[in-house]
Amino acid sequence: MKKAKVGDIIEFKNGLRGIVEKVNENSVIVDLTYMENYRELDLQERTVVNHKNYKIIE
Repeated sequence: MKKAKVGDIIEFKNGLRGIVEKVNENSVIVDLTYMENYRELDLQERTVVNHKNYKIIE
């Protein structure tokens, strides 16, 4: 499994996408405002995703 780097775009949890802001030992912190429909989904701006639970898009 390849770990994401800061600035990578990842996809997780049924199609949510975001930009990696920080890489931790077991997880990444993701900025969700990257998504066009961010406001419609009523989500927090950032979330934590375990390395096992995402795939790198770009």
